[in-house]
Amino acid sequence: MISRNTLQLLEFDRLLGIIADAAHSDISRTRVRDISPLSEADAIRDRSSLIEDIRRILQRGSSLPFEEFQDIAPLLARVRPSGAVLEAVELAAFIPLLDMAFALLSQVSQAEGLAALHRMTMQLTGHPDLLKTIRRSVDREGNIRDTASPALASIRRELRKLEAGIQKKLEEMTREPAVSVFLQDDFITKRAGRWVIPVRMDSKGQVAGVVHDISKSGETAFIEPLAIIHLSNELENLAAEEKAEELRILRAISAVVREHADAIAAEFGIIVHLDVLNCIARFAEELQMHVPEISVTRLIRIAGARHPLLTLSYQKTDREGGVVPLDLQLGNEDTIMVITGSNAGGKTISIKTVGLLLCMALSGMPVPAGASSVFPLVSSLLVDMGDEQSIENNLSTFSAHVQNVAQILNVADDRTLVLIDELGTGTDPDEGTALACAVLKELQASGCLVFATTHLMGIKGFVHRTPGMLNASMEFDKRTLTPLYRLRTGEPGQSHALEIAKKYGLPEGVIIVAREMLGGGKIELDALMEDLNQKRTEYEQLLHDLALREERLRAKEQIAAQKIDEAEAKQKDMLASAYKDSLEIIADMRRQMRNELEAIKKIEKKELQERIRAAEQKQKAVAEKLAAYDRDDGELIRIEEIAIGDKVYVKSLGYDATVTGIMEKVGRIKLVSGSKEILVPLTDVRMKRGREVSEKAKKNRQLSTPDEMVPSRINLVGMRVDEALSLLEPFLNHAALAGFREVTIIHGVGAGILQRAVREHLDGHPLVNTFRAGEQSEGGAGVTIAVLH
Repeated sequence: MISRNTLQLLEFDRLLGIIADAAHSDISRTRVRDISPLSEADAIRDRSSLIEDIRRILQRGSSLPFEEFQDIAPLLARVRPSGAVLEAVELAAFIPLLDMAFALLSQVSQAEGLAALHRMTMQLTGHPDLLKTIRRSVDREGNIRDTASPALASIRRELRKLEAGIQKKLEEMTREPAVSVFLQDDFITKRAGRWVIPVRMDSKGQVAGVVHDISKSGETAFIEPLAIIHLSNELENLAAEEKAEELRILRAISAVVREHADAIAAEFGIIVHLDVLNCIARFAEELQMHVPEISVTRLIRIAGARHPLLTLSYQKTDREGGVVPLDLQLGNEDTIMVITGSNAGGKTISIKTVGLLLCMALSGMPVPAGASSVFPLVSSLLVDMGDEQSIENNLSTFSAHVQNVAQILNVADDRTLVLIDELGTGTDPDEGTALACAVLKELQASGCLVFATTHLMGIKGFVHRTPGMLNASMEFDKRTLTPLYRLRTGEPGQSHALEIAKKYGLPEGVIIVAREMLGGGKIELDALMEDLNQKRTEYEQLLHDLALREERLRAKEQIAAQKIDEAEAKQKDMLASAYKDSLEIIADMRRQMRNELEAIKKIEKKELQERIRAAEQKQKAVAEKLAAYDRDDGELIRIEEIAIGDKVYVKSLGYDATVTGIMEKVGRIKLVSGSKEILVPLTDVRMKRGREVSEKAKKNRQLSTPDEMVPSRINLVGMRVDEALSLLEPFLNHAALAGFREVTIIHGVGAGILQRAVREHLDGHPLVNTFRAGEQSEGGAGVTIAVLH
């Protein structure tokens, strides 16, 4: 159990407050702020899985259909007693909730790869019948609609008609000379729910009627003329009937809500829970977080961690550099890490980052660290940090720290992680060092994981000599006297107090005296540590340079491989071009042979037909070989990326064409190729490739007869509907470009499914003028004849 005080020290509550800002209701915001670490690995994984499913939706450019809603738990409690009636405005509160429940169910059930979210939302229904009834009866502002019942609609029609009649009657009276002379003004109004006219006080006896009000000045009496009293009484009767009908409607709807109260409460709980998780998912996407591994072993490994609050602070102020990532590992044989370094060098923020990210991970939340990060499933997180307790309890800083550490020693075990800031400070350095070393030894014996910070040199030496303990330091730039905020494991750091004091203006004489008082041994030790650190830095720089060289070599290898691929692709394009030229030659030969066939005698026709068939076989072989080299290396174009007038490449034609129309609902594009307009599916177009229809190709289209270039019939028998329609579309395009007036589509009879699909596709097609069933000689019901424009 991690205490609320520990969560506050690590600013977990502040983090939750930021996350809660994305919630859609007060109850969701409260639930976010109440999040605390979980104790069971399964519960952590379940929450994490749901959050990741929501992130997948966000990454697909969508979002869960949330809108603002209110807590309906009190309304459900009010409606449960028999005969209880909810007001219209209260019933209106159910509309967004039931809307969201149905929308969530629909969205998740249609999406793929959302197993955890699907298991949760499958319990939602949205109660569509109840929602329809409420929507028909009440608007979102809580007004009862005329459509709530026929009786209510009829009453309100009569009310409006009668009220209009009263207003008209009064307007006519105000224009009558016998009345208008006594009026203060010519307007009509209402007082006490009755229609009245303003009469001068000194003339109120001149207009027969009932006085309902007097103006503040006392100069005007608001009188209801006797001529409309019976109409006003009738109006009040109708208003009473309206109220009675409205109450009946509200009572009926409340009864239905009462009947489904338990189910609605359960769906409300799911929506609130999903709203909470949606807040976390959005925050995780904003900071590009990852899901860490939760381990039952004593191991914590953090890769590239960033303190989330510090990261947000940098983002708001646009400060350069950003947060320096934190990398560390502790566990297995080494269970204690002591971090040293200069003041303001990042020691405290490092252990705070460890604690805060652990709380996030155990709460099932992604963390701002690498996906390889591992956090232990601890039962308690114990923290001694800051001097808040000393202020509250009138203790010295040292006394407060000792009290905290004593409590930590009493409860720490092998399922505990301990964070101690400024270990051993607040008293005599020698005594503080001795106590700190003894505390570390006791904590090591308990088996817990410990992160501590200190400035005491004696602790550094003790940690260095003790197996299972690690020194770590925050790097410091001795040249610029500034901290680098990078954690280095395996070596102690230096405080650099004298250097920093000099930088901030302490007199040189004071610095010299301080150095003399430190003694030669301390100075030599610092110099040795500095020399070791410098050598380590140099070695790390050499390793970094070596890694960069390897990276450059890999980049050059990739470039070489890319050039090889480009050369191979160019070779294929050249071969494809050659085969296309061959295909045109063969087509030209076919045209010549057909022309000769018409000119020679019938006795020679059979021989020529055989030659034509041989040429066709050769053409087919060339076309098949050409297809092997035809590459489809272009990416699909989204329909919103296309505009009228754009040039696109049409796969089925092999040329670029100009866009003349976009049919977004059916996913089709109108194009002009040459002098013909065609319609193609979006899947048939790619980015333009600069392949225009050649003048030779245009001329051939104009001079040759249609059957010399494109078949006039297509056989779809035995195909699935989607497969058949995918072949039918390019067939119609090519037929239109070739100049056919009619084409034959063979689909067979069968169960009639393919026949209906083909004719539905032809109906309204921009290239098709009319179509009909085939004559008996043409194939009967098994074919459809399409007449093209």
